[in-house]
Amino acid sequence: MRLILSFLLALGLVACSSDPPKARPSYHGIEPTREALRPAFVLTDTSGAQFDFARRTGGRPTLVYFGYTNCPDECPTAMADIAAALRKTDAATREQVRVVFVTTDPRRDSGPVLRRFLDQFSPAFIGLRGTQPQVDAAQKAAGVAVAVPEGVAPTLPGRPDRHPHKEGTAPHKHVGPLGYAVSHSALIFAYDSSDRLPVAYPGGVTPSDIAADLPVLARSD
Repeated sequence: MRLILSFLLALGLVACSSDPPKARPSYHGIEPTREALRPAFVLTDTSGAQFDFARRTGGRPTLVYFGYTNCPDECPTAMADIAAALRKTDAATREQVRVVFVTTDPRRDSGPVLRRFLDQFSPAFIGLRGTQPQVDAAQKAAGVAVAVPEGVAPTLPGRPDRHPHKEGTAPHKHVGPLGYAVSHSALIFAYDSSDRLPVAYPGGVTPSDIAADLPVLARSD
């Protein structure tokens, strides 16, 4: 979560409450003050096939999240919020949107583990992994501070396969083991159909907020 600040500083993001330039649409997240574009990186999807992110998602509204499957709260909540936002969106827009989850813990998040985690929210969500250097390079390409291990995460007494849930966390299951943490950006990056990054969503942004922006992200200009 602490890595959000690094992203804000790197891209010059400002809160959505700021008055945007009149020529730009207003979004429900935080917006870059300077242009940021869809990054280029190649990773591996959950089937083991190579996935060229820029080529496979280019020209489509794309929501990207860097996290890990045993993240106790932020990651499953972000995925659940995206899934809920898509359910609130008209079918034509929904069919254009791509959702990509890049694991920051590739040592533990194998392809099958990543697939089982994402299937809780949508079988259409794309899961990507790679070697740690490849994942680190993808984060840098997106302007994100590289995720780092952060020691021990609490589990419930006598239940190493369960962890305490924060209030408001989306229902979810983990494919153990728990008890560790990885500090990561905790932002949903939203690229538009012109391959720009006009907005990112921090924790606390609602599915309705994201749903309201998806038709704007899908418009080409």
